[in-house]
Amino acid sequence: MRLQRCTRLAGAGWLLTTSITFAMPTPAHAQDPPKVTVDVTPGTPRPSMEIYGFAMLDIGHDFKQINPNWSDTMRVTRLPRFENEFGEDNNTFAGVRQSRLGVRNTFPTDLGDIKTTFEFELFGTGVDEGQTTFRLRHAYGELGAFGAGQTWSPFMDPDVFPNSLEYWGPTGMVFFRNVQARWMPSKGTHDLVFAVERPGASGDQGVYSDRVELEGIRGRFPLPDFSGAYKLKGDWGYIRGAGMLRQINWDDTLDDGLDLSGDATGWGLNLSSNINLGPSVLRVQYVFGEGIQNYMNDSPVDIGIVNNFSDPLRPVIGEPIPIQGLVLFLDLTWGPHFTSSIGYSRQDNDNTDAQGPDAFRKGEYALGNLLYTPVQNVMMGTELQWGRRENLDGFASDGLKLQFSFKYNFSFKLGGN
Repeated sequence: MRLQRCTRLAGAGWLLTTSITFAMPTPAHAQDPPKVTVDVTPGTPRPSMEIYGFAMLDIGHDFKQINPNWSDTMRVTRLPRFENEFGEDNNTFAGVRQSRLGVRNTFPTDLGDIKTTFEFELFGTGVDEGQTTFRLRHAYGELGAFGAGQTWSPFMDPDVFPNSLEYWGPTGMVFFRNVQARWMPSKGTHDLVFAVERPGASGDQGVYSDRVELEGIRGRFPLPDFSGAYKLKGDWGYIRGAGMLRQINWDDTLDDGLDLSGDATGWGLNLSSNINLGPSVLRVQYVFGEGIQNYMNDSPVDIGIVNNFSDPLRPVIGEPIPIQGLVLFLDLTWGPHFTSSIGYSRQDNDNTDAQGPDAFRKGEYALGNLLYTPVQNVMMGTELQWGRRENLDGFASDGLKLQFSFKYNFSFKLGGN
């Protein structure tokens, strides 16, 4: 038998043509490859990956004024600080910034499952304020009782967030995704978690903000923030208590004969609960403390400036601002296709005596909605939102919005048992 054969040489781009004449049995290397057996015993742990998210359109009308970069939210700190700060009333908004994409992975090991989450949305903040751009939400992993990365702070209870269309959420709620390392010694009926978190805070130079003596102030954080939480769960719902302790320092880098350096201890307690009322849920939270505004959903600064004229070397000092926050919402289920959420939230800041007249003092927030789910993974609804900002000098401004939203969920899972 005569066979002409073309072979590509390994590691090269050449073809070698040969003619071979033989009358032999089929060589061993041309036989069928050996079969590989895969263990598919039921119950054997297998890795899994889920791709999930949603596409969401928000469109509505703002009957009052708000900072244009936040036109599609009811963020009360962005309401006007003085009359007509943002022009005239009445503005229509539309966007897809709430749209989200995430990936979850589970991988079995001898020490337990490795679980990771990577999730982002399109709601720009910070330098991207007002833009439709990528924003990281979660980049987190855990193995057994240990976790690390960016996710919800243990000081926060994410289950207090109501089933709302409005993106930013209740002004009086603790709401912060932070970089952290955590230990979870107990999971189940009794959840216990402790964490060290990335520190951060802001200060208000108040009526002295234009003084050169304050230009050299630099923040410093000698320790991480410490947080912990305990949660007791049952068929009736749960109760949860969380705490926060943090050290905030600031240094005076100017050599001008004054020493305006200082430090403060921030602390907070957060008590929250979900109570099951048949198919409906009551969501409650009360938080209080000092210098924890960084962990709040919508607060301005942690440290306020205080007059100290009795000391010529330190005529002003900084102090942590006391704060209280309340969340009270009822999520109602009317049937298989209709739900509603209605509720109220507020926060109160005890401003220091040298903060500016337009310093944020109190915020209020309320909404009510009707949501319709015609088929699985599709939701549409309408929501009426109200907010109010009050300054230290007593000036107040209101926000009032009507919002319509359309949301399409998706999820695709690979692997798993």
